[in-house]
Amino acid sequence: MLKKYEQRLPWQLDWNLLRTFMVVVDEGGITPAANFLGLKQPTISAALKRLEDSFGRKLVNRSPNHFSVTPLGQVLYAEACTVFGTISQLPNLMSGMDDQVTGHISIAVASHVVSKHFDAVLEQFNAAHPQVTYSISTIDSAEVVAHVQQNRATLGICLLQEPPLRLETQILYREYFGFYCGPKHRLFGRDDIRMAELKGENAVSFQTDEMNGPLFGVAGLRQQAGMKPGLKGVSSSLPEVRRMIISNIGIGALPVHVAQRDVANGLLWQLPPYSNLPAVDIYLITNPKRTKNSAEAGLLQNLTTTLSQTPLSDRTYR
Repeated sequence: MLKKYEQRLPWQLDWNLLRTFMVVVDEGGITPAANFLGLKQPTISAALKRLEDSFGRKLVNRSPNHFSVTPLGQVLYAEACTVFGTISQLPNLMSGMDDQVTGHISIAVASHVVSKHFDAVLEQFNAAHPQVTYSISTIDSAEVVAHVQQNRATLGICLLQEPPLRLETQILYREYFGFYCGPKHRLFGRDDIRMAELKGENAVSFQTDEMNGPLFGVAGLRQQAGMKPGLKGVSSSLPEVRRMIISNIGIGALPVHVAQRDVANGLLWQLPPYSNLPAVDIYLITNPKRTKNSAEAGLLQNLTTTLSQTPLSDRTYR
């Protein structure tokens, strides 16, 4: 078996070609990639051809009106992202090699993550290790999974449709979704609303709200209520879904524990049903192959300990 340094491809491959290829895929074509990198289109085309020649396979399908990534290109893109994610860790890893817990923690979260248990761990860890720095990205759940798989984040917190490949998952907390309307809606402020009165109403929701998605319970309840098929408004952001509800674009489902403050402030009104609401699990996801600095390892250890010592019933926000 050849040793890694005896394999020819890593020595012969121009790693800048991988970076260019990643930008081509991310930007969706040669021209937008050239604009992003500040280069001319023929330069990007030549780089792509050199990379395809290195592997002897086509990586993208392109024509004047079409651009798509081939199956081999998709594999290469995923692995390239992992490689670049690993390289981007190096300064962070080397900065945390002393006795003091230091380093940077990168967290990717879905927008409606509101968890007092997670916040408490973060607060306690930061108080104990003031030299640690943090970045938190709010993106949709699918992107959270991709960021963790590609080694671009220390941890992710999101909804899951199914267990992601090569990642470790734990339930961080469980929440319940209820229907809400805004102050200008005809049902706002009423206490005697029947489920049948939701029939034919417009709805707004999250992009993950579909019959085969992680919010399938919400989609099923909306169908049961006879609301209009299709969504009048969608967003991956909870503040924007909230904005659409308050603006009377449509009725929307929100986590009950998150919406409570807006209900108390007269911005939202809860609609039926009031019991047997859809339960949704929010997951903590990590990449076991990620080499962690002392800060990342410490925070994840604290999170794991908290989850193991706190029953799920105590992490269920009703």
